[in-house]
Amino acid sequence: MTSEQRPFAQVGGLGAVMQSLPKALNEIGNDARIMMPKYLTIEDPENNIRMHYEGLRVPTDNVDGPNDLICNVKKYEGETEAGKPNTTYFLENMEYYEKRANIYGYADDTVRWALLCRGALEFLCVFDWIPDIIVSTDWTTGYLSNYLKTKYQNYRRLAKIISVFSIHNLHYQGTFKHKFVTETDYDSGQAPMPAFEDPKMKLMNGMRRGIMYADAINTVSPTYAKEILSQELGEDLEEILGDRRGDLYGILNGIDCESWNPATDKSIAFNYSLKDLSLRTKNKTALQAHFRLNTDPRSFLIGIVSRMSEQKGFSLLEETMETLMRELNIQLVIIGEGDSRYMDFFQKLKEEFSDRIGFQFKFDGALPRMAFAGCDAILIPSKFEPSGLTQMEAMRYGAVPIVRKTGGLADTVSDPLLDQKNGTGFVFEKFDSFSLAIAIVRAYENYHNQKVWSEIQKNGMKQDFSWKKSAIKYAELFHKVKPANPSDHQPGVPTGSPDE
Repeated sequence: MTSEQRPFAQVGGLGAVMQSLPKALNEIGNDARIMMPKYLTIEDPENNIRMHYEGLRVPTDNVDGPNDLICNVKKYEGETEAGKPNTTYFLENMEYYEKRANIYGYADDTVRWALLCRGALEFLCVFDWIPDIIVSTDWTTGYLSNYLKTKYQNYRRLAKIISVFSIHNLHYQGTFKHKFVTETDYDSGQAPMPAFEDPKMKLMNGMRRGIMYADAINTVSPTYAKEILSQELGEDLEEILGDRRGDLYGILNGIDCESWNPATDKSIAFNYSLKDLSLRTKNKTALQAHFRLNTDPRSFLIGIVSRMSEQKGFSLLEETMETLMRELNIQLVIIGEGDSRYMDFFQKLKEEFSDRIGFQFKFDGALPRMAFAGCDAILIPSKFEPSGLTQMEAMRYGAVPIVRKTGGLADTVSDPLLDQKNGTGFVFEKFDSFSLAIAIVRAYENYHNQKVWSEIQKNGMKQDFSWKKSAIKYAELFHKVKPANPSDHQPGVPTGSPDE
């Protein structure tokens, strides 16, 4: 269950995960399928999305409004490389999905996600396929496990389904700022889900309810699974997470290693592999030329490929970058968009160092790849980072990560100070500008020792961040939490009544 999946609809990393993880699960022998909304922006030029079920009635529990919303379910069935089906179902509703230009950002978003969750369960009541496990992703689909354990608890066709709630970012919990919810508006998760028309619906905390009602919970890295038990990173949910500590798991995200491959990537100027990194110098020159920087091979070229926000640690750069640029032979390439505060900062910095700083503040699918192939280092000073994909992608291309020790960054980057033979990047622990500056200076000094730097690059390129590795761990989790006896559901009468 997801709100986004590439290539149909994507805002952030969740969309990429929801494309790759089901595919990897299928390739190791599972039958993984996706369900998501049919947004206005989803196009089907090849006519692979077809009507699968018309006239699905989804209860609303409304008193004055309609008792049901009428939806359709459409189906896309592509092919994985192993030849197994990679199936996506779309819940279609004109009012809540097809009339909306965006995935998120509407006042009635909670109703839209509640409709998706109930729609999925109603669909399973009339469908001839029943999953052993439903995985919900983040707050938008956290309501599913709540519905499954309450309103649908007596539905025989759904009785054996195990729910797993996957936390991709604990910070986002609903359509509200959870840190500023008043006592009267606070959702403890204990009360029943309200009717769609009830004003209380918009205050429902999908993250809290997903954690409370799911049979198991996972996050997207082992370290993040530990961090969210703390008051610092628990986002006011550390107590309930602590209560469910025994059901909490951490599985690191993966990347598409076939797509992110410098030997075959058509987006970069010169292809290369682990066996010979000499062509990275030409990619560096090409990147410098693209951003109109001095084509100086001795410069230490740092890349930033990120959404610009407080979470990503950009406030630390405001305090350190000008001094570092002035004292060291550093060049900087920034690719991303976000808070205007940080974009203004880089624009002002470029006024002083015009031939040493380049940026592009809009999305371009090729530029991150060019940066990974041409930059000497990639900077990721995140305040918190549940998993992170950038550091993995960068290492595939031989760009050395400079990261803060948090979440998935801590799980994927090892510092040569602690692991001299297998170090893959430079890690700082405290979230402060001095720690960041020291990490950058350490990387700068090591860069000028060609033998040492080359070993760090190669160590990173050797890492296995494939989705197959992650999918195996997910499959192990699923086998651990599902009942001992395999599901023996039989197709039932096509209604959603509890006794059938």
